[in-house]
Amino acid sequence: MAQSVIMLNGIVKKYGPKTVLKGVNMTVNKGDIYGLIGKNGAGKTTLFKVLLGLSDFQDGKLSILGAKNENENRKNRRKIGFFVGANFFGYLNARQNLDYYRKVKGIKDVNEVDRVLKIVGLDTDAAKAPAKRFSLGMKQRLGIANALLGNPEIIILDEPTNGLDPQGIHDIRELIGKLNEKYGTTIIVSSHILSELENTAHRFGIVHEGVLMREMTREDMKNESGLYSIEVRDVDGPRAAEILKENGINVVKASGKANSLEDFYFEMIGGEKH
Repeated sequence: MAQSVIMLNGIVKKYGPKTVLKGVNMTVNKGDIYGLIGKNGAGKTTLFKVLLGLSDFQDGKLSILGAKNENENRKNRRKIGFFVGANFFGYLNARQNLDYYRKVKGIKDVNEVDRVLKIVGLDTDAAKAPAKRFSLGMKQRLGIANALLGNPEIIILDEPTNGLDPQGIHDIRELIGKLNEKYGTTIIVSSHILSELENTAHRFGIVHEGVLMREMTREDMKNESGLYSIEVRDVDGPRAAEILKENGINVVKASGKANSLEDFYFEMIGGEKH
């Protein structure tokens, strides 16, 4: 049975008369790459702020790494790293910026900066330049390196591929996979690029207008699509379809494409793809 590291039960968050989170139930298991899906204003960032203790909630229960009360949650939050925007000093280089945050976080091991720079691929001459000269992709990597300081069990990444070109998106996706597979880090990542989360996450949570409408796995998507995909060469496609029909197998589409994460998302929120 999967071990949960984060559990939210009926979390309600209000800003004045406005209810932003409406009874959210959410479970993140140890070793997950958990993709949080939702458009801007759906409640993703507010949910992260609640997890990180940056915002109080009015009702419900929250447990981080098995905590039974808020005092234990506060202690266990030290085992969470987070990336919510890249906030660095432009006149300092990658190492200098991370050394500053290492001290702020109370991490005594001076070698920790070298460790995380190597993980994210910033142990290069390019990273010796002032951060204001970094490409957006390098800034995102530096933000993730900051999240990794102290070797946390869980990291939260809020829109880490936002604004990146295809190569940058690919690089961040590879980095997330590496952190999860090689280091066993549990990762919660949000994005409005649904196809990107589909290629990255193991489990998904769909949030819409403050409600976590559903949690599902990749396997759930495959099973519920009702379609089975068989890959053949382009030139063999028509013949393969003909053979299937001759043997009483109904071919719905020649492509055999299963439902995508995007299909499930728009089905949940009742919207339309554009």
